[in-house]
Amino acid sequence: MGLAIIYSRASVGIDAPQVTVEVHIGPGMPGFHLVGLAETSVKESKDRVRSAILNSKFLFPSRKITVNLAPADLPKDGGRFDLPIAIGILIASEQLPTDRINDTEMLGELALSGELRAVNGVIAAAMASNKHQRALFPQRQCQ
Repeated sequence: MGLAIIYSRASVGIDAPQVTVEVHIGPGMPGFHLVGLAETSVKESKDRVRSAILNSKFLFPSRKITVNLAPADLPKDGGRFDLPIAIGILIASEQLPTDRINDTEMLGELALSGELRAVNGVIAAAMASNKHQRALFPQRQCQ
C-alpha cells in the first residue's frame, strides 16, 4: 500500500486550475477521508467511488484511505474528481500500474456501476492540460 498522485482540473469560471489528487493508503482504522476544502458534492463522491470500484471488479482496500485535493484554498465542487480519486486508490493499492500517470490529467464523474459520466468545463480543462503538455482523460468528452 502506498501513495498515488493524480492530476486533475477544477472549474472556476472560464479557468481550469490544476488540482493534485493525492491518495494515501496505509495502516490504521479502515476509513475513507477526504480533505482539501471539498464541497458537499465532492464529499459525496466517496460513496460513488467505492461502489464504482467494486462494480468494476476491483477490490476496495480495507485500510485507512486519505485523499487530499490540493491546493486546499481552491474551492472544489461536483463529481469531476471521482475518476482521479478512483484511479488513485487503484494505483496506491497496487491494482493498476503507474505507467504514464505523470503526463496525464483526469476528470469525470463515476456512476455507481463504474460507468463514466461527463462533467462541465472540459474544454477549459483540455486547453490547460495541453498547455502543460499533458493528455486529458477521457478525451471523448472533449469532442
